[in-house]
Amino acid sequence: MTYLEVFVLLQILDFLTTLVGLRLGGSEMSPFIAWMMRLSDPMVGLAAAKAVGFTLAGICVFLQKPGVIHKVNYFFAALVIWNLMQIMKGVGAV
Repeated sequence: MTYLEVFVLLQILDFLTTLVGLRLGGSEMSPFIAWMMRLSDPMVGLAAAKAVGFTLAGICVFLQKPGVIHKVNYFFAALVIWNLMQIMKGVGAV
């Protein structure tokens, strides 16, 4: 799996786990994402934030800076794990 495929997968997982966390009563911890979500429907705001992320990743690809996306992948992998832990707490599994 290429670093771009991992990036896309992690973005999808972050989107989905964030939505599940919100439905369980959680809140968005990033001020920028929370602001985007307050502008309209949370799903639309989150999708808009992801669009910004995909645009930035496209710029990295264009500028031939794959190392930036590699580092971002580690961050989002940790973020997805964090989201999953919060979901498990929210449903009483932990």
